[in-house]
Amino acid sequence: MSSKVLIVAEHADGRLNPAIAKCMRCARTLPDAQVSVAVLAADGGAVAAQAAALEGVAEVLRVDHPANAHPIASILAPQVAQLAPPFTHVLGPTTTFGKDLMPRVAALLDVPQISDIMAVVNARCFRRPIYAANAIATVEVAADTKIVATVRTASFEAVAAAATPAAVRAVSTTAQLPTYTRFVSVSAPHADRPDLQSARRIISGGRGLGSADNFALLYRVADKLGAAVGASRAAVDAGYVRNELQVGQTGKIVAPELYIAVGISGAIQHLTGIKDARTIVAINKDGEAPIFEVADIGLVGDLFEILPELERLLAARQARAQ
Repeated sequence: MSSKVLIVAEHADGRLNPAIAKCMRCARTLPDAQVSVAVLAADGGAVAAQAAALEGVAEVLRVDHPANAHPIASILAPQVAQLAPPFTHVLGPTTTFGKDLMPRVAALLDVPQISDIMAVVNARCFRRPIYAANAIATVEVAADTKIVATVRTASFEAVAAAATPAAVRAVSTTAQLPTYTRFVSVSAPHADRPDLQSARRIISGGRGLGSADNFALLYRVADKLGAAVGASRAAVDAGYVRNELQVGQTGKIVAPELYIAVGISGAIQHLTGIKDARTIVAINKDGEAPIFEVADIGLVGDLFEILPELERLLAARQARAQ
């Protein structure tokens, strides 16, 4: 039996979130998967074209409505629920967007939701992390039950671009949209660096940096590497950086090609958030710090000496390349 999958696209400022390419990889592991992507926006033309360019997408459903100008879960959920009947699976990413939207969709469809799929066993059976990823649960959904789930994007590689873009079809829904919720404003810091959850390289700082001012050392190295900047919970709680930079169980789950942990001891909550990183580099003056147990490369030393030297070497390398 084939799997008819609907992925709900996350997007902002006319750009498709890279997490959707990873959801696509998860969807394609389902048996005989036929995958559609739903783009809900005020004018979703640009995002729909980006979704159509993902390998394996059979069709893009473009749902344009003025109410979709901002991604408000209570507005989007009734529309997704109305699109859902032809599909066996409805998927979204395990991001703030997906964790807000997908439970509402499941509730409207009166089905249970699976959170944080990290592996597909078969069309109705999945694996997901529990207990801060210290254990893996196998979850099976009863037959004839629609599956609504979020995908742990750190566990999947993004799909490539398609040789030929999929068709884009404009659709409309008659779902009654709630009037008790309205968009007021959005406040988000301007970031010139890559997004944490999609970055190929990340450098994170911990309590060992000692102050918010000392995070400037990290920013300079990040600029040389083209990396995103993250932080441990201890650094966030100390007020060194904003909480949206927090990496870990209670922050963001990341899976970069390179993760550099600076002055981070390696509490289990932080390690949970970086376990899918390809290469982990630890810089810490305490050679017994738990971070070294998971690091591929460890530097024991004073970060205030190592970071400036790393910055100097990267600058010299860039100069030679020019």
